[in-house]
Amino acid sequence: MSTVTIADWPQDVFRSLKSHDVRQIAYVPDAGHARLIELARADNAMRAVVLSSEQEGVAQLAGAWLGGQRGALLMQSSGVGNCINMLSLPAHCRMPLLMLVTMRGHHGEFNPWQVPMGQATRSVLQAMGALTFEVDEPAKVGETVNAAARMAFEGQALAAVLLSQRLIGAKTFGR
Repeated sequence: MSTVTIADWPQDVFRSLKSHDVRQIAYVPDAGHARLIELARADNAMRAVVLSSEQEGVAQLAGAWLGGQRGALLMQSSGVGNCINMLSLPAHCRMPLLMLVTMRGHHGEFNPWQVPMGQATRSVLQAMGALTFEVDEPAKVGETVNAAARMAFEGQALAAVLLSQRLIGAKTFGR
């Protein structure tokens, strides 16, 4: 039985990304991905690129793939809505795209603006042809990312790992 804690799962994700030779991480800053971003930024073999909007990451990772590198896009569920039109690029061109999505709008959400997209994220991604993998147990995050990465990179597919709000913790405004 695994003893992975909530604090450990970013390290498991990082190890999985490294094992799949992911060299580029595109991200919009997000507290749920903070530790993973730190790990990527500290690794000289990985390029971590901050984005102003999530759809830029789709284009960047398409370019990375054309240049011979693998990458992953880190975003929050609200950012999925910003990517919808751009997801046609990897879908139509059969380029792999691995997305790691921290979920909002679920378990204990305080911000009503996060709820609509949080509730729709999975079905929106599936409507765009993405394979979705939901995970809410720390011990299963690494193996889930590994499976999604394999399907993305070996099957040239869009794959999204949805990291539950139970996993990342519900946010609050100063309380």
